Amino acid sequence: MQAVEFHAMGCPCKVQAQTQAACDAARRVVDDLEARYSRYRPDSLLSAANRSAGAPQGWKADPETARLLDFAQAAYEQSEGGFDITAGVLRRVWDFRSGRLPTPDAVRACLGDVGWSRVGWDGDTLRLPAGMELDFGGFVKEYAADAAAAAARAAGARHGLVDLGGDLAVIGPDDRGAPWQVGIRDPLGSTQPVARIALGQGGLASSGMYERCIRVGDRVYGHVLDPRTGWPPEEGLAAVSVQAESCLIAGIAATVALVHGAQAGQRWLDQLGLPYVTVDRSGRRRFGPASASDQGAGAAGPINGSESVPSTLT
Repeated sequence: MQAVEFHAMGCPCKVQAQTQAACDAARRVVDDLEARYSRYRPDSLLSAANRSAGAPQGWKADPETARLLDFAQAAYEQSEGGFDITAGVLRRVWDFRSGRLPTPDAVRACLGDVGWSRVGWDGDTLRLPAGMELDFGGFVKEYAADAAAAAARAAGARHGLVDLGGDLAVIGPDDRGAPWQVGIRDPLGSTQPVARIALGQGGLASSGMYERCIRVGDRVYGHVLDPRTGWPPEEGLAAVSVQAESCLIAGIAATVALVHGAQAGQRWLDQLGLPYVTVDRSGRRRFGPASASDQGAGAAGPINGSESVPSTLT
């Protein structure tokens, strides 16, 4: 088994595969997608789309970007606004490095530029209102993990794993033919994993308050914000990990569960029917609806390739 380690999309990355060629193919896909969709790069497609805000003619999307926008729209609708790629503008008022909360007035003002329902998207041309912008940071890393795994398989790999900052996509079982053994990090600081999952296919993604948060007294404000309010959920989960047929679907499911808060987030996950692990802020764990530890190879079927983005979450 060969391996390549690198840094991309703001996180440490690792690809393990049978050949160096497969590892290199996977890395190229990740690098290419970062170049296309990074909001930090002025030459990216995403930056070009954002610069079109307010232009009456809009911005014409290429086929891959159109598939991602279709997926984002489906996720917005199915999550009742809990997933919204226009919510990145909230970073204008939330600075988790400062340790200070924004004022309610500042958050309310920023919410004026949030809301996918205000965006014009017809499957071909994007029309962003002035002041609004898109941020693919909530799902492009998971999409890249799936695309990298597909590229490695196309290069001949039958065994391997893509790990982009803890978001995983299976190329194939390990070199013994067994599922990959994955430890789920404890969001409350213990060095021991809160669970171990056997991942044989598809993907796994986690969302939680691992690093970025603001503590005020005994209250912790995590970095995952509810796009509808501009604030973290009051009764939030500390972390969510989800298995699915792709890392992309797993990532959306985990993020929306965190946004919805403890009770509503659990109901959301149970409705999806995907294996998951949650940890609440007291450290209590929950496995469901079919325990991820029992589901071993994953219960959701084969992974989606880079050329097929699902339009629904299930």
